[in-house]
Amino acid sequence: MKAIVEKTGARFIHPYNNPDIIAGQGTAALELMAEIKGMDAILAPVGGGGLLSGTAISARTLKPCIQIIGVEPEMADDAYRSFEARQIMPSVNPKTIADGLLTSLGNYTFEVIIALVDKILTVSEQNIIQAMRMVWERMKIIIEPSSAVPLAAILQHNELFAKKKIGIILSGGNVDLSKLPF
Repeated sequence: MKAIVEKTGARFIHPYNNPDIIAGQGTAALELMAEIKGMDAILAPVGGGGLLSGTAISARTLKPCIQIIGVEPEMADDAYRSFEARQIMPSVNPKTIADGLLTSLGNYTFEVIIALVDKILTVSEQNIIQAMRMVWERMKIIIEPSSAVPLAAILQHNELFAKKKIGIILSGGNVDLSKLPF
């Protein structure tokens, strides 16, 4: 990337730690909230934090009392550790099927998450796979493991969500069909 920038004069735009990218990611929550009224909480996956940050900014702007929850794999829990420590804790040797969530938080995303997110939950690999399968069986949609972590949180931490109206952000379908884990 650096070589291309130097050679061509192109401008590098960070894939998640950039205010414009965060704003763009926030449109998913805007669309969700425009369609579904009265949600108590929104869950979004967190890797580098762009989607969660954008979700938090958009959702809090429209409904200040809505609960915002980030979710990540137990075996790649740097955002959870960072949130708890109130300082960026880099990802160290993460091992998860949710390969889209292997990145560490950026300085912009961390600031937004600390300011606007209520909590970050972690989920097991087993629940990630169960969530992927559940979406396939019930909706006939293949979602990538990273996309499945919010539903996995509802499965794994169901007592937190009982009798609440929850929105989840399904973030992508980048999965090799020959390597589905179910």
